[in-house]
Amino acid sequence: MVFSQRGSLRGRLTTGSEPLSFATVALSGTSIGATTNDKGYYHLKNVPAGTYTIVFSNIGYVTERHKVSVKPDEAISLDGNLQESSSKLNEVTVTGVSRKTELRSNPIPIAVMTKKEMDQNVNNNIIDAIVKGVPGVNAVTTGPNISKPFIRGLGYNRVLTLYDGVRQEGQQWGDEHGIEIDQYGIGRAEVVKGPASLTYGSDALAGVINMIPYLPVGENNVLRGDYTADYHTNNGMIGTSLGLSYKKNDWRYAFRATAKAAHDYHNSVDGYVYNTGFREFNLSGMARVDKNWGYSQIAATVYDNRQEIPDGSRDSLSRRFTKQVAESSTDNIRNRPVVSDDELRSYSITPLHQRIQHYRIYSHNEFKLSEGSSINASLGLQRSIRKEYNHPTLADQPGLYVVLNTLNYDFKYNLPAIAGIESTLGVNGMYQTNRSKAATDFPIPDYNLFDAGTFFFAKKTIGKVDISGGLRYDNRHIHWNDFYVGPNSKNGFEQHVKLPDTAGAHLQFPAFRHVYQGVSGSLGITYNISERLLFKANIARGYRAPNITEIGSNGLDPGAHIVYLGNRSFNPEFSLQEDLGFIAYLKDVDLIAELFNNHINNYIYQAKLTDANGNPVVIVPGNSTYQYQQSSARLYGAEFTLNVHPQDVKWLAFNNSLAYVTGINGNKQLVDESNGAAKYLPFIPPLHIRSEFKASLQKAYGAFSKIYFKAEMDAYATQNRFYALDNTETATPGYALFNIGAGTTIKNKSDKPVCELFLQVDNLFDKAYQSNLNRLKYFEYYQSSPNGHLGIYNIGRNISFKAVFPF
Repeated sequence: MVFSQRGSLRGRLTTGSEPLSFATVALSGTSIGATTNDKGYYHLKNVPAGTYTIVFSNIGYVTERHKVSVKPDEAISLDGNLQESSSKLNEVTVTGVSRKTELRSNPIPIAVMTKKEMDQNVNNNIIDAIVKGVPGVNAVTTGPNISKPFIRGLGYNRVLTLYDGVRQEGQQWGDEHGIEIDQYGIGRAEVVKGPASLTYGSDALAGVINMIPYLPVGENNVLRGDYTADYHTNNGMIGTSLGLSYKKNDWRYAFRATAKAAHDYHNSVDGYVYNTGFREFNLSGMARVDKNWGYSQIAATVYDNRQEIPDGSRDSLSRRFTKQVAESSTDNIRNRPVVSDDELRSYSITPLHQRIQHYRIYSHNEFKLSEGSSINASLGLQRSIRKEYNHPTLADQPGLYVVLNTLNYDFKYNLPAIAGIESTLGVNGMYQTNRSKAATDFPIPDYNLFDAGTFFFAKKTIGKVDISGGLRYDNRHIHWNDFYVGPNSKNGFEQHVKLPDTAGAHLQFPAFRHVYQGVSGSLGITYNISERLLFKANIARGYRAPNITEIGSNGLDPGAHIVYLGNRSFNPEFSLQEDLGFIAYLKDVDLIAELFNNHINNYIYQAKLTDANGNPVVIVPGNSTYQYQQSSARLYGAEFTLNVHPQDVKWLAFNNSLAYVTGINGNKQLVDESNGAAKYLPFIPPLHIRSEFKASLQKAYGAFSKIYFKAEMDAYATQNRFYALDNTETATPGYALFNIGAGTTIKNKSDKPVCELFLQVDNLFDKAYQSNLNRLKYFEYYQSSPNGHLGIYNIGRNISFKAVFPF
């Protein structure tokens, strides 16, 4: 009798004329729901008779709600057609908050990039794809595969990079290697713009980039996957990636293997830029179980990258690149041999390169308790191995060889709601050790670090106002013992000498022990003027402890060609940032305005070291010497977005953004003594304007569907506001790059996707330019050149082809 009082619901979800795969179908106020299959069909069985509101939803689409009456022993048919939407206000994010929160209610500026958007922003690495899609985000680069993110003029250890919520720990202080993450395995990226120290502690002073791997969905007991093939014409980059997923009842499994290889890139000024090739391999695996009590997930990743190290040496007349064949003690840079054309186009990795290996295993767990409360527990283990080979006569002898081991921990208790207040107590941090191995250069000491922080976060909705904020206390212990360096009779270089036998050695790093402490917090509101109009305001205090190079460095980083000198007396950085935001998702137009003002005490930056006569200090021939400085600083700016998507012309989208930031050095004495040369902070990106015209065809043409065409303009203004003291930086002319792209999905006769194709042409007109955040701009050995160009230029025209085959 009970069963006879039940019915069922079935139907199909589409978008335009296309099926909408893996969309969510739910009966509001119940636990009854399903996911559409790859052809858009859903089926809700054994639904108790009654009247319901059925909700059709999917990320990137306008949610539909319908009233439906279910009658006993009847099968009700109801289809839905969801329209694409640029609004992401109702998307749920997990970054920068203590528990899942809709974007609309979070006062902190957060941007979300989907896999679809990242696929259409074809690039050599994941960070460059995010730079294209999020205003206010830039990257310091050292060739196509090395990009380190900057948010609103701040980077390095001020931007915390996460992989699936676990902080990425490698040698972040190094300029010459990128993020150790598989770009083809990312399903979503969330970017917090502004201090996020409340939930993450030190190193989130500028913001957070959380790269979330693709979590497979699909039918039970069906092996699914995808194969990606990627090719770039400029540097011959070949990328290939295979992903597999399997679901069995409550269990989900995923695996991915990726390989990438490239030779040197080229541009119209330099030709092929020697030693910018790379070879990269990635493996990842995941198992997850979802139960009534919560979920448990364990995952692991392996990253292995051989990255060549450019130094910019050339023949003074022909400007052709030359290569080092002798050790620095006997090397004459003016008599180095010229690199052959075959070497420039070879996929073989040269003897002078670095190898970055990163291993990670981690677990996320959630345990649901009574009254809506829960406990989240995460643990992670990481090992980063970095070797830099810079000895031409001893190819197997690394100049730098460091091993970094990190244990990450994160525990949160989400309390039951009290008077409508959702709150969370948490503690997180890490334990870390760094050890030098059989190397010849030692820029940093062997150190031990223990980091612990505790926080309280709360949020409440009062009518149209969402209020959230909290406080955090951090404590970081760092210490190292005396570190001696002495001659190595076997190879003629230096080596780490251990106690007690230190005869003939010198003390490079005297013992050090210190505790850094900091209090951070935030308070913000979101005023929902209407469903489509929002006003946001937030004030946050950020905290960052000095990193290892800033306090401990005293030696050559061979890959960066820089001798770093630290300062043990540095204090932690503290920032106070105010954010204002206005968001309007109207019928035909999206308007977003975000303004920020950031004051930083004890700001740490690097500058060239000069002697009393103003001449550069040279400790290691052929390498610059930089010493870290500390002063107050102010950064302020804004990001504006204007997206036009007329409802009466559904195929058209015209997207525009503008980002501006200025960084002011607060050391007035130094600014006055330098006649204004030190007025601005280093590595501040110029005004950036981006426009995209996109046409998406609304129907299929034979086997081709989801066809789009786009044209982009990326314009950077001249950067005359730079740190000019001692020629640390120089002015950078403005430039505009034009890009075009197209894509489509190919389906078979059964309406099943066979292939997704993406074509992109970047720098269509082969513009010769230098980004002011391109480190290679300063790789120059001469004061002048025959062609009037100094330093190395960015990549020229690049045509990329990408195909994704789902199965």
